[in-house]
Amino acid sequence: MNDKQEARSDVVTSYKDAPTRTLTADGVTFAYRELGPRSGTPIVFITHLAAVLDNWDPRVVDGIAAKRHVITFDNRGVGASSGSTPRTIQEMAKDAVTFIRALGLEQVDIHGFSMGGMIAQVIVQTDPQLVRKLILSGTGPAGGEGIKNVTVLSHLDTVRGLFTLQDPKQFLFFTRTANGRRAGKEFLARLKERTTDRDKSISPIAYSNQLKAIHRWGLEQPHDLSAIRQPVLVAKGESDRMVPTKNSHDMARRLPNAELVVYPDAGHGGIFQFHDQFVKTANEFLDR
Repeated sequence: MNDKQEARSDVVTSYKDAPTRTLTADGVTFAYRELGPRSGTPIVFITHLAAVLDNWDPRVVDGIAAKRHVITFDNRGVGASSGSTPRTIQEMAKDAVTFIRALGLEQVDIHGFSMGGMIAQVIVQTDPQLVRKLILSGTGPAGGEGIKNVTVLSHLDTVRGLFTLQDPKQFLFFTRTANGRRAGKEFLARLKERTTDRDKSISPIAYSNQLKAIHRWGLEQPHDLSAIRQPVLVAKGESDRMVPTKNSHDMARRLPNAELVVYPDAGHGGIFQFHDQFVKTANEFLDR
């Protein structure tokens, strides 16, 4: 039995127990995990700046995998995947399509968070037949307001984290209210639930290349989102510092078949703070 067949035969129900597998396509060895029932349309999760497989909130992954086949992966040059990280969102999208097709999948749903949502927007435009439905969380369109400032914000909050001995995500992803601080601590604790077979951290070069790609995305001319005919769920915290919330309102207005959900007293990581509500909304959207 080969790796791919074996991966199909075991149904894993918890992200912390999902084995890390590899698949080689177009000269890149991609690291990935999958879980949930193997029926229906699979959903591929595309993750954020500096993230590896272990940065997905297990409550979000498990909540969606309770009903469907979830696949997470490291893009080229990230975590345990080989190669060098591209400096454009477009190249990252091309690599993601290579990975999805190498799994033998002809149509998928995609959940893109933050940078992953930028990648997802390109995929649905370059390979529309590959995508059934799209979830864009914590993200913004090409040329979106404030996106070019992600580099500065990330550097500032990394320094802030060092000085306060806290994870920078506490500042970047969550509000500084009592609710936001508590949600951040709970989220960071959940990321440590997996204790074995953890992914490699992102390398400084890969992180730098991702920052360059996001900066370029922020400087691009706006794309014609009216060409995206797929149903799209847009999810956002109401006080997102990293990718300002008005970008989600803008996308929802310009996408022909979109619905928008905004979480109160929540920042960039709104879907993690409100994971129960997000999972319910996402599953209902995907079931429709």
